[in-house]
Amino acid sequence: MLISRELVVSVTIGVQVGLSHVAISLNIGGICYGKKTSCFELVLSVPAASLVMMYWVANLEDIISERGACGVGFIANLDNKASHGIVKDALTALGCMEHRGGCGADNDSGDGSGVMTSIPWDLFNEWASEQGIGAFDQLHTGVGMVFLPKNEDLMKQAQAAILDIFKKEGLEVLGWRSVPVDMSVVGYYARETMPNIQQVFVQIAKEENIDDIERELYICRKLIERAASSETWGNEVYFCSLSNQTIVYKGMLRSEVLGRFYFDLQNELYNSPFAIYHRRYSTNTSPRWPLAQPMRFLGHNGEINTIQGNLNWMQSRETSLKSPVWRGRENEIRPFGNPKASDSANLDSAAELLIRSGRTPEEALMLLVPEAYKNHPTLMIKYPEILDFYDYYKGQMEAWDGPALLLFSDGKTVGACLDRNGLRPARYWRTVDNVVYVASEVGVLPTDDSKVVMKGRLGPGMMIAVDLTSGQVFENTEVKKRVALSNPYGKWVKENLRSLKATNFLSATLMDNETILKRQQAYGYSSEDVQMVIEAMAAQGKEPTFCMGDDIPLAVLSRRPHMLYDYFKQRFAQVTNPAIDPLREGLVMSLEVNLGKRRNILEVGPENASQVILSSPVLNEGELDSLLNDPILKPQVLPTFFDIRKGVEGSLEKTLYKLCEAADEAVRNGSQLLVLSDRSDELEATRPAIPILLAVGAVHQHLIQNGLRMQASIVADTAQCFSTHQFACLIGYGASAICPYLALETCRQWRLSTKTVNLMRNGKMPTVTVEQAQKNFCKAVKSGLLKILSKMGISLLSSYCGAQIFEIYGLGKDVIDIAFCGSTSSIGGLTLDELARETLSFWIKAFSEDTAKRLENFGFIQFRPGGEYHGNNPEMSKLLHKAVRQKSETAYLVYQQHLANRPVNVLRDLLELKSDRSPIPVGRVEPASSIVERFCTGGMSLGAISRETHEAIAIAMNRLGGKSNSGEGGEDPIRWSPLTDVVDGYSPTLPHLKGLQNGDIATSAIKQVASGRFGVTPTFLANADQLEIKIAQGAKPGEGGQLPGKKVSAYIARLRNSKPGVPLISPPPHHDIYSIEDLAQLIYDLHQVNPKAKVSVKLVAEAGIGTVASGVAKGNADIIQISGHDGGTGASPVSSIKHAGGPWELGLTETHQTLIANGLRERVILRVDGGFKSGFDVIMAALMGADEYGFGSVAMIATGCVMARICHTNNCPVGVASQREELRARFPGVPGDLVNYFLYVAEEVRGMLAQLGYEKLDDVIGHTKLLKRRDISLVKTQHLDLSYILSSVGLPKWSSSTIRKQEVHSNGPVLDDTILADPEIVKAIDNETVVNKSVNIFNVDRAVCGRIAGVIAKRYGDTGFAGQLNITFLGSAGQSFACFLTPGMNIRLVGEANDYVGKGMAGGELVVTPVEKTGFTPEDATIVGNTCLYGATGGQVFVRGKAGERFAVRNSLAEAVVEGTGDHCCEYMTGGCVVILGKVGRNVAAGMTGGLAYILDEDDTLIPKVNKEIVKIQRVVAPVGQMQLKNLIQAHVEKTGSSKGAEILKEWDKYLSLFWQLVPPSEEDTPEACADYEQTTSGQVTFQSA
Repeated sequence: MLISRELVVSVTIGVQVGLSHVAISLNIGGICYGKKTSCFELVLSVPAASLVMMYWVANLEDIISERGACGVGFIANLDNKASHGIVKDALTALGCMEHRGGCGADNDSGDGSGVMTSIPWDLFNEWASEQGIGAFDQLHTGVGMVFLPKNEDLMKQAQAAILDIFKKEGLEVLGWRSVPVDMSVVGYYARETMPNIQQVFVQIAKEENIDDIERELYICRKLIERAASSETWGNEVYFCSLSNQTIVYKGMLRSEVLGRFYFDLQNELYNSPFAIYHRRYSTNTSPRWPLAQPMRFLGHNGEINTIQGNLNWMQSRETSLKSPVWRGRENEIRPFGNPKASDSANLDSAAELLIRSGRTPEEALMLLVPEAYKNHPTLMIKYPEILDFYDYYKGQMEAWDGPALLLFSDGKTVGACLDRNGLRPARYWRTVDNVVYVASEVGVLPTDDSKVVMKGRLGPGMMIAVDLTSGQVFENTEVKKRVALSNPYGKWVKENLRSLKATNFLSATLMDNETILKRQQAYGYSSEDVQMVIEAMAAQGKEPTFCMGDDIPLAVLSRRPHMLYDYFKQRFAQVTNPAIDPLREGLVMSLEVNLGKRRNILEVGPENASQVILSSPVLNEGELDSLLNDPILKPQVLPTFFDIRKGVEGSLEKTLYKLCEAADEAVRNGSQLLVLSDRSDELEATRPAIPILLAVGAVHQHLIQNGLRMQASIVADTAQCFSTHQFACLIGYGASAICPYLALETCRQWRLSTKTVNLMRNGKMPTVTVEQAQKNFCKAVKSGLLKILSKMGISLLSSYCGAQIFEIYGLGKDVIDIAFCGSTSSIGGLTLDELARETLSFWIKAFSEDTAKRLENFGFIQFRPGGEYHGNNPEMSKLLHKAVRQKSETAYLVYQQHLANRPVNVLRDLLELKSDRSPIPVGRVEPASSIVERFCTGGMSLGAISRETHEAIAIAMNRLGGKSNSGEGGEDPIRWSPLTDVVDGYSPTLPHLKGLQNGDIATSAIKQVASGRFGVTPTFLANADQLEIKIAQGAKPGEGGQLPGKKVSAYIARLRNSKPGVPLISPPPHHDIYSIEDLAQLIYDLHQVNPKAKVSVKLVAEAGIGTVASGVAKGNADIIQISGHDGGTGASPVSSIKHAGGPWELGLTETHQTLIANGLRERVILRVDGGFKSGFDVIMAALMGADEYGFGSVAMIATGCVMARICHTNNCPVGVASQREELRARFPGVPGDLVNYFLYVAEEVRGMLAQLGYEKLDDVIGHTKLLKRRDISLVKTQHLDLSYILSSVGLPKWSSSTIRKQEVHSNGPVLDDTILADPEIVKAIDNETVVNKSVNIFNVDRAVCGRIAGVIAKRYGDTGFAGQLNITFLGSAGQSFACFLTPGMNIRLVGEANDYVGKGMAGGELVVTPVEKTGFTPEDATIVGNTCLYGATGGQVFVRGKAGERFAVRNSLAEAVVEGTGDHCCEYMTGGCVVILGKVGRNVAAGMTGGLAYILDEDDTLIPKVNKEIVKIQRVVAPVGQMQLKNLIQAHVEKTGSSKGAEILKEWDKYLSLFWQLVPPSEEDTPEACADYEQTTSGQVTFQSA
């Protein structure tokens, strides 16, 4: 990143070795936040001898600008019969995937599609004979599909260079063929970048073996890539494929035109026994032709989250990769990764390397994308050899982690595998004529079900492979078993892999209290760190919870010293991939780490397994000692102190270089473990400790660049690490393990202190031993680490290590380059010397004469007088209360003045306004009434805040014409009609409020759909003006919401369809948004159910958000909301509040500019929120491009909040954030207060507009030219660079008001509209009568029934409709079939369905059954997809066949019968009943707090699959429960004709004893679950034992 005003030269050196000259390209110009500005390239030529082999480091910016997700599939003929039919089918299937892809702003340039097939020799031979070349020798000919430069001259140069290399390699070029294409079908944007597409035919005479021929072609391609990179046309040459077996046709095309674009694909001579097809949805709309897929081996639908680490590790491997098959030419095939390409392209090249080095494709993928094999019930019992395989490779190859469906082929094998979490849909089927199909969706090809002999789906971590030569299909474990048995992995692991034995914690302190205090001061601890973090973790074993959000200045803006970690913010998953749920789905996660040398992965052998395995990265002193005594690791301790006797300048940098040299030497001398330690018996005033994160990062980067990183592991032995965020930073920048010795000592000191001993003795605190306290601390750190990994969607610590999943706010280029290379630091900041001074300011505290007797409280978490400045402080809230309650303008001016004089708190405080016009009278400026329409309040849930606050805010916003937000948790229908019964400010309808007027309405204009789907019913959706999809929350992005049990009152529980007193947790991901195309689907569903409501998507600022926002805009959202990291929250872990998310100034700027650059800005309204307090904030946001402005915490303060910061305790002193009746009675606010506040803000905006000389907000939105830097000096550094915020890429074509007033985006013509236009249906809805209909359905008909349900819900509410719509659908239903059904809708589907069946249904009946005659057994086949019944609140579902993953997740009241499910069934259920007449996957009933499940267990395999944290498992003993079960099965048999159900009823007694009943605590006393339940004569229910 560039720091400074002048033009700076940043050198990106791409070095090619092995040529006589080396090209170095220099980028000159600014590089900023994900975009390159004005770069001109200089190419110098230097003799190669003068250059050492240098390495690149993966750069976060290159990575985040390329994200993608998609629809994929393959078709393979088992008899290996080539036909044109297969190619035609692949193209048809692609056309039915169109909705899974994205389109550019011209709506015509697709993000890319393509097919991979075997080489169509007949077609090429015909061409050859026309050319007079003669037929090709198929065994010895390679075919290359090449993208060449558009420009004729450059193309000739490129062809010459390619010829030259083939010639040098001894290959004969037989000819070039210009691929015939139809230009007319290409979109405008795609035509701009379209290459010249050619095929090259080469003959390889000297090799006979196919593998050697493929290797020779691979080397040629690598040499061509290397030669090209030094040419001006270098980045315009790309080989889609170069092979003797397969060929790839692809391009920036919408999937339905791919076959029209390439004439070859229409040619009857184009025959192939298989085809892989792929449709891309890239969230980046400047898609490039080469990034279309399939790649050379893989078609990848998904996102690799650990890509930065994977690239760095692959590059560190380059020196150690050797294999005899390369005959000593390994140097010529480097590099193996390219940070500028997409994650899919890099995964492809890693797979390609392994396969070309002699691995089978299946083995390569098991190695790169392993399944979650730990504690896997099936594998442990039946397939131990597969576990051994994974254990052997775990320490050698870090998993490429993230959601992914991978299709692969090398021409001999075709297959597919799914990531460890099963986060992408994958269905497969096989027909009588021996063809196997795999696809993201069913219904992409018209198939006759009577000819289908097998139907299934890939579950998490599963694989299917088709061997074309033998015609066999291998399902999951068969494939893996073959691979695992190829070597004695078990023996090697047993003999060489050593586990570190756990050692006991110390039981006494090692230092006296004074020494401990001195150390804590020197290393930067504050009393908050010790009391609120370390001691809280030691006492409770979990991370401390806090509330309200982060309102202190960024570390770089603060006047107080911060530890280095505070400059780092954790990155988190958002839209393009989901966060994982560490609480409920922890079974896919692991904190295991391997220490020691990682050897050559291309060769297998016992020595590769020689490593030490740790169960977690947190070590105690004893464990560190045993590592230090390991003879094989040869550990080396490197002390990390720097010497300032000669002055601070340059001292830190010098020491870092020395430290790196020492590390280098240790590794070259055979050490496999470097321990960086800041432990020392005596601290010296002139030898402060280097910030350990800096030391770890510097050594890690240095070893990568010297190609030594694989030879050793890094462990930090440090005092400077005590919170989960700090552990995560150290691991993310290269440490494998940490021994936090001072934190452990602090735990011991706390436990042994007299205060603690007395508290425990008096029963004021649970008793823990000294050892237990330290164990608790480590346990809290581990669960905190799992949470941080899961935010980014990463499951394995081994993949997180070195993956640098952070962005940096406030460190300068020299710091980044030495230790954090590749991380984004968009605003520059501290130099190494400034950092040294900051470190020193902590250090000297331990040596000054008047050293304090106790630790200082910096006030970073809690506000305290004299501590760090907090934006929301008591003085500010007092001034605001005075202004709004007295309706006094002078008081508001005092409040304004207070804000203007505050210390620099946020980035916008560094800016001020300038204008090119003279001021105008305020009278000419648009009125306040039109400005307030742009204001919204934050999504605060009813539950987190009290009913009084929630309703007062809504009424105020409705008076103003602004918008309030329901938050997650539904809404009481009583609030949807205007009040007509107000007398003296009181209304019997809402008796708890005061200050009301007739005509007030308490509805929230924006209704929120969050991941818990609490209270989301069809009526709730139908009554919204806007619907907001909450992807993330500023205060804790990447995590779910939590509502403590004591806040769940009877009223709250009723609105949320849950149980009073039971805590509610919403999952971290939306279970129906695992990718960008899933988000597009949810937007589609919401537009379907309420076509009049605009849909907004709420994102949190982070680097790369522009890319995500482009994808969201292409997904048809109407509004995008950007939240800053400083938003509030009712309850969240402290580390999340403090260390995740970025400032909205950067997020908004990036989003606005990326959307403009991609031509998408006019499609969406931009709304921004986070710490807004005044008109100044509104103007700043407007200048940076926002149309609407959100106020959260400040709206609560205006209605009475006093910032006590105890929301999470339910004890709010003024009843704002409490559900306790007696506290709610103290609520002071009236709607008028908030109305006054917003009018004052609007008047302030008017004043500023007048001052600038503009008449309306429309005229200034996006005009960054009105901003300039304030002349203000910061304490820490003068090197902040705000040029990114001040830059501009132009303005939208429409004014902000035009954008805001455009119509709601439409779903286009949908099947529901056709049904609703049917007069019989209209009559039935109007008159509440019965109607029967039958309709054909295809997979492109999505969210069917949603709009019908919306119409009924709007008129009759959730339960009021008395008619019946009986509709039968025939065919394959698209996603979200039968979503949001209402009572009276009886829907039957004969065929099959995709994901999200019955999403959010509130009533009615849904039956899914296969056609009459099938070639497969219905109960063995998968008939509906993943995440069915998500958030359902009623109704009944009967499915004849199996369902996918996460069946009935967050089901509240629906009843369902299904004949088998995948993993995570009944997750987060809070009510209802699920009956499963077949096998289930792992992790059943995780987080299930209500409702019942009955599961048939015929082979005794259920128990290990159940998550026993909450539910208890019992046989069905209660007579009422037996009746419930039997009745549901009877209904199932009647409605679906299930043979399985019929058999169970026939032998009821035999089967009843095979059912298990899963009962959460809240259901234990119900008649269904409790055998000794009896009713007394009066009908009163009593309990025998009571």
